Amino acid sequence: MRLTSLDVFRGITIAAMILANMAGVVDNVYPPLSHAQWHGCTPTDLIFPFFLFIVGVAMTYSLSKYSSENKPTTTVYLLLLRRAAILFALGLLLNGFWNKGVWTFDFSSLRIMGVLQRISLTYLFTSLIVLKLPRKSQWLVAGGLLIGYWLTMMYIPVPDYGAGVLTREGNFGAFIDRLIIPKAHLYKGDGFNLLGDPEGLFSTIPAIVNVLAGYFTGEWIKDKKQANSQTSMDLVLFGLCCLVIAIIWDVAFPMNKKLWTSSYVVFTTGWALMLLAACYELIEVRLIKRWSKPFEIMGLNAIALFVASVMLIKITAKTQIGTGETAISIYNWIYQNIFASWAGNFNGSFLFALVTLFLWYAVAVLMYQKRWFLKV
Repeated sequence: MRLTSLDVFRGITIAAMILANMAGVVDNVYPPLSHAQWHGCTPTDLIFPFFLFIVGVAMTYSLSKYSSENKPTTTVYLLLLRRAAILFALGLLLNGFWNKGVWTFDFSSLRIMGVLQRISLTYLFTSLIVLKLPRKSQWLVAGGLLIGYWLTMMYIPVPDYGAGVLTREGNFGAFIDRLIIPKAHLYKGDGFNLLGDPEGLFSTIPAIVNVLAGYFTGEWIKDKKQANSQTSMDLVLFGLCCLVIAIIWDVAFPMNKKLWTSSYVVFTTGWALMLLAACYELIEVRLIKRWSKPFEIMGLNAIALFVASVMLIKITAKTQIGTGETAISIYNWIYQNIFASWAGNFNGSFLFALVTLFLWYAVAVLMYQKRWFLKV
């Protein structure tokens, strides 16, 4: 069984990611297309957890054949490990790809963690939780991870900083990452200065719950004998409950994408539930599908579009035209001379990103017509 509304949700998410990533290369970007500087949550901050939620929903269907009576074999676990390893390797490839016009895959300074690496680890651990534990235990694990992460981050002291310090360098997660990951392999930008990582190992723990939440949602939908509006309404109600809980929790443990706080997990899950509910109601229940086809096409090749679009950004943003003080990146040259020169800075960055999105949509259509679907 394939849930078309999930493919559409995935397509909307990958489209939003391409738009935000491409616009965000320069400083002149509309606030909704930027990440929160630290605490808080913008629309762009919803994109990554949406991917994790989608992985969980899809997992419902890919692992549905296994049960207490039909237990997975060793081969199944090896396939799960293989998929996780491929995703992790793709993430490493992106981290080492292209700088100033040259291939710079330098293991001595390669960043270990990243977006695909986090998807890889959360997918692997969630799969093991789902296959090894009964339903009630899965829920207990989800709650335990969120509460345990909160208590750890707020009440275990960090040497030289103390307890409950939620700065880039003083938080407990960054402390653990510095203990495990050599300094040269930590994140080098966004104010972290090799003192932590926004997709670090420790903050990957609560991200597992985003995937589990998607899995629970997929199970809920799959158990329904036929699509109906009551299912959509239930998803909306669950989503609203998550938003309320997250807003209350935010007072004690602020929403923060770079720390992946527990309140942020619950908040983003709430929005994921409501967007999925909207797609489900329109596509599965009311059969209103014409609007969704472009997103479905993009959603069927999300991994390919993700990897290729990030590579394009690296090439255009890090390859320079000219030399010395007059050197300018390909991205900035196109942005300044083709878009910002007549549309202004903010409109220019948005239009550049929009044109790029249409470019990748055209690629997705070609792949769809050729029946080329990249699976990991």
